[in-house]
Amino acid sequence: MAERKPVIITPEQLEEQRQYMQEILCLPQRPKSYFVVTYGCQMNAHDSEILAGMLRDMDMTEAPDREQADFVIFNTCCVRDNAERRALGNVTWLKEVRKRNPNLIIAVCGCMIQQPGMAEKILKQYRFIDLAFGTSNLYKLPELLCRTLNSDRAVVVVEDEDTIAEDLPVKRLRNDAAYITIMYGCDNFCSYCIVPYVRGRERSREMEAILAEAQQLKDSGVKEIMLLGQNVNSYGKGLEGHVTFAELLRKLDKMGIPRIRFMTSHPKDLSDELIEVMGKSKHILPQFHLPVQAGNDEILRQMNRRYTREQYLNRVRTLRAAVPGIGLTTDIIVGFPGETEEQFQDTMSLVKEVGYDSAFTFIYSPRTGTKAAAMENQIPEDVATDRIQRLIALQDECQKQAMGRFVGMEEEVLVEGLSRRSNTAVSGKGRHGVSITLPGSEADIGQIVRVRVTEIKNNTLMAERI
Repeated sequence: MAERKPVIITPEQLEEQRQYMQEILCLPQRPKSYFVVTYGCQMNAHDSEILAGMLRDMDMTEAPDREQADFVIFNTCCVRDNAERRALGNVTWLKEVRKRNPNLIIAVCGCMIQQPGMAEKILKQYRFIDLAFGTSNLYKLPELLCRTLNSDRAVVVVEDEDTIAEDLPVKRLRNDAAYITIMYGCDNFCSYCIVPYVRGRERSREMEAILAEAQQLKDSGVKEIMLLGQNVNSYGKGLEGHVTFAELLRKLDKMGIPRIRFMTSHPKDLSDELIEVMGKSKHILPQFHLPVQAGNDEILRQMNRRYTREQYLNRVRTLRAAVPGIGLTTDIIVGFPGETEEQFQDTMSLVKEVGYDSAFTFIYSPRTGTKAAAMENQIPEDVATDRIQRLIALQDECQKQAMGRFVGMEEEVLVEGLSRRSNTAVSGKGRHGVSITLPGSEADIGQIVRVRVTEIKNNTLMAERI
C-alpha cells in the first residue's frame, strides 16, 4: 500500500476551532455538563482526555455519571467484536435517559466510527444519536458540536486523513501520571487487525514537540509518563534526520522525569539500540510489553507478524541480559483461523519458556475488512474457548512463579489510590509494572513510596514500607 503523508493541522485551523468554542458559549441551549465513556486502549483513554479538555474550555463541567450529563460522548473501540457490542448496548440504554432529559446530546466517535460505512449504518439504526465523527476529526469537536446545536439533523463527519494536531487542550485523568502520544497509526497490517484501517498510517510527532510536552508535565509535578503509539518502536518514520525511538528515550531520560514507561512495541522493530538505552537509563522503568500473539511459526506467518518464534525468544533473552529482572508482559490470540492443537501447544510451550509477569489473552475475533476474516478453517467457538481456558490456567501458574522473584525485594511504588479492600492500605504500580499494596492513607496518593515486598496475594504483591 502506498505511503500517505500526514496532514498537519495548522495554528490557523486550531484558531478556527477556538472561535467555534466562543460561538457555543453564546448559545442559550448549549450543554452545561458532559460525560465521556471510553472503550479500548490507552490511546483511546488519552483521546478522551483531549475531548474532555476541549469541553472544559467550552465551559462545561464533568457530570458525576452519564445520566446526569447534558452531553455524552462514547469514544469507541473496534479491535474486538465485544467492544463494539458493549458500546452500542450502552448507547441504546441512553435512549431511555433522553426521555427524562430531552435536551441530552449523544455523540459517538473513535475507531468504530472510522470503519467504512459504519457511521451511516449506526445513525440509520440508532436514530437518536446526534453526532458521529472519526479518529481523524477529533480536533474538530467544537465545530461539530456547534453544527449539531444549530441543526435538527444528525451530524456525521468521517474523513480518511492521517492527521497530527498539536497544542490541543487536555484534561488529565491524574496529576501524578500522564500519557504522551508520540505517534499515530500503524503500517504493519497484521492479518487479524483493523487498526491500520481506522487509525491510519504511521506518522510521528516532531521530537521537539514531545520533549516540550514532557518538560511541561515534569514542571507541573508529574512523576510518570507513558509514551503511547500503536508501534512505538518505529517512531521517527517520516521525520527528517536520524530520529529513532531510542534517541527519544535518551533525551527523555536526561530530562529527569522520575518514571518513563511506553507501549506498545512490535517485536520485529525492537532494536539493539533500544535495548542498550534501556539497560543504561536511570528513569526508563524495567518493564516491557512485547506482544507475541502466537508461538507457532506458521500461525505467525499467517498473522503477518514478520518474525519467527526463535527471533522473538532472542529478543526476550537480549532484553533480560541488558535489564536483569525486567517485567515482561504480552498479548496472545488463540483460535486464529486454521490453528491446530499442535500449533496451540507451541503457544503454550512459549508461555512456559518466557514466564511472563502477565498476559492479555484473547479469542480471535474476525474483523470485517481484514485478511484473516476471509480465511478458511475458522475455529469453532467451543474449541477456541477450551484453548483460552487452558492458556489462562497455564499463565496463572507462570505468573505466580514470575512474581515470586519479588518477595524480599525492595521496590518503589507510585501510589494510585486507596486499596479496594482496606481504608488503611494503598496500592499502585512498582517499577516493574506489577500492582503492589502497602500500608498507607490518602496522603500517599501521587507519591513514590519505597517498600519491601513481603508476600504474593491474589496476583498482587503485598509490601511493608521502608
